[in-house]
Amino acid sequence: MPTVHRHSVKNRLHAWLLDRAEAYMHRKYGPRKKAIFSRLPPSVVEIGSGPGANLRYYPPGTALTAIEPNPAMHAPLRANAARWGIDLTIRGLKGESLDLTSESVDAVVGTLVLCSVDSPGQVLSEIMRILKPGGHFLFLEHVAAMNGTHLNRLQEWLAKPWRWAFDGCHLNRDTHLTLGQAGFSSVDMDCFMLSSPAVFIMPHIFGVAVK
Repeated sequence: MPTVHRHSVKNRLHAWLLDRAEAYMHRKYGPRKKAIFSRLPPSVVEIGSGPGANLRYYPPGTALTAIEPNPAMHAPLRANAARWGIDLTIRGLKGESLDLTSESVDAVVGTLVLCSVDSPGQVLSEIMRILKPGGHFLFLEHVAAMNGTHLNRLQEWLAKPWRWAFDGCHLNRDTHLTLGQAGFSSVDMDCFMLSSPAVFIMPHIFGVAVK
């Protein structure tokens, strides 16, 4: 008898919400992603692929290893891979523990994922481990607002219910600081405020870290 995931209903809901949000995310993030994703190598690992919102930006024929622990994401992920001509392999793993060989990967992508993993530091450690020397990590994340600001206080107030409703997403993570302490040889980071009615997720970072 197949094992039923204890959060199967919540997982399916989260997959459905992300799939429906793809057009909105394309409008908000598309120009930034297009500028960098088009230069990716033929083989890429993506952490937390979800239903495949990034697949439209990869060059057709890209061999993508998608790290996605939520099985409810896998069907839309496969559909998007077929739609955009991506050679997809799915691994139902968490980013904290990857079954990939050390120093075997040229590029890793992670967008809107470090906010919701159990341990962003451990995920970044695994990314560092699998990247070849000189390999690239492309990231896009919403982050905590500056300490002492009204926005930061709002994020702190909403943090617990938001985390419950959105699959463990933390509004108040200092992901920019965690990235800076992860041991990359360089981190090129653009900090910006996303234009959004959801003001509590407006602070963002986008960039490339090099091993």
